[in-house]
Formats: sequence, C-alpha cells, structure tokens
Amino acid sequence: MTVTNTMKRRVMRVVAALAAVACTMSLAACGQDEAGKIRIGIKFDQPGLGFKKSGTYVGFDVDVAKYIAKKLGYSEDEIIWKEAPSKQREAMLQNGDVDMILATYSITDERKKAVSFAGPYFVAGQDLLVRKDDQSINGPEDLNGKRLCSVTGSTSAATVKEKFASEVQLMEQPGYAECATALFSGIVDAVTTDDIILAGLASASRGKLRVVGKPFTQEYYGVGIKKGDTKLATKINNAIADMIQDGSWKKAVADNTAGTDYTPDVRYNPPTPSEGEDA
Repeated sequence: MTVTNTMKRRVMRVVAALAAVACTMSLAACGQDEAGKIRIGIKFDQPGLGFKKSGTYVGFDVDVAKYIAKKLGYSEDEIIWKEAPSKQREAMLQNGDVDMILATYSITDERKKAVSFAGPYFVAGQDLLVRKDDQSINGPEDLNGKRLCSVTGSTSAATVKEKFASEVQLMEQPGYAECATALFSGIVDAVTTDDIILAGLASASRGKLRVVGKPFTQEYYGVGIKKGDTKLATKINNAIADMIQDGSWKKAVADNTAGTDYTPDVRYNPPTPSEGEDA
C-alpha cells in the first residue's frame, strides 16, 4: 500500500513538471485556447474607450474592434481581449502577442518605424475637462494661475504650458481616474488629454464634469498591426469605411459619450481610412 502511494506521488510530480514545461512553451497549453480566434489589444482602464467591467469590455475602441472583427469573419466570442498598456503596444505587435491594437493609438512617423497602422478610425483633439459649474475656463488660454492635471509621462500639460498658459500650475497623476478625482475634490481646476478620453470621464461622472469642447491639437487614432501587413490594413480600412457608412460609427460615439454634450470635431470626423495600404 505504501509502495503504491509513493508511486502515485511520483507520477503526480512528473505530470506537474510536464505541465509546467508545457506552460512555458505554449500559452494555449495552460490558458485560453487561441486557435481560430482573433487577439485584440485594448485599454482596460479608459471609460468610454476601452474599459474592463465585470468581466466584459466596453467603450468606443471596443465597439470599433468588434465591428472590424465581424467583417473579418470573427464572432464576438471568437475575440480574445488583451490589455495593451501604452508602453507595451509596439512590443505586443512585434512579438505576435496580438493581431491588432485599438487603444487610443495615435498614428505617428516614429511608431511607424516599428509597426504599421490601418485607419484612422477617429481623430481626437487635446481638450480640457472641468467641473460643470465652472464657467471661468473656456480654453487653454484661461489656465494661467490655474491647476492642471495630466497623466505621468504625457506631454499634454506641457503643451498647454508652452503654447497657451505659461503660468499654469501642473500636477501629474498615475491615471486619468485619479485626475478626475482631483478635479471633483477641487485639488485641480482642469484635466487635459484627448477629447474623447475626457468625454468618457465626463460620461462616467454623471453630469458633474464637462468637456470644454475647443480642441487644440489633432490625434489620428489608428489600428496597430504588424509592420508591412498591407492586406490586413486594406481589410480593416474597408471595415471602418463600412462602419461609418452604415451609421454604426456615429452610434458608437453617441453611446459611449452619453450624458455629455460632446461631439467629435467635424472638421476631421468621421475620417477617411486609408493608412497602411501601401508597402
């Protein structure tokens, strides 16, 4: 009996060791099976854009990603959502961890050295978020002597200080939720980043915050893909064009900014998706 139990324990140890080796060799072997599915990177912490909520994913980026995936032949249950923090996006695409990324990912020449883009699917603009009853701030020029919050590592606040209000007081927080909390409590007078991100925060505030609505930069949001994949870029661009054409794009913007007065800058939206089709 003792010999039998000893053998069982040895077998279990061998099985456990083999499983550990399998996990190091293949993600699918010890987790989610990715065969026949599409892996999409999004933000998990941006209300209105990419937000993980009770095991589901919501936001404008999520809605656009679902539409694109459907056009590519994938149902919603064939999408594997992966968190794509800003600093990891290029590496995730280069390493093949995801097939595409929709995560307020601005198309820039510097990023195109490492990855390719389809799109754009939205043109955001840097704007300001203020308390709803504060009528003293109507643009970046009104921020002299005021306290302005932005996220650590962002250049948004520096842009305001350099170009519009040299006497603004800058405050950094690790995330936009923290900036919004500081705005609620009166620690700062405004928050700055892309307008659609601010609109998501305003929507989540239940009417306590508002977007000023005077964007002063342009950020072209693209779908990040592996460098040089022109065929995929063309398919994605066709899907975005269809989404705009059939009204789904407009509905997604409205749904994810509900309760605010936010409207995208009509000078640039909806955009014409043509990025990435040339090698």
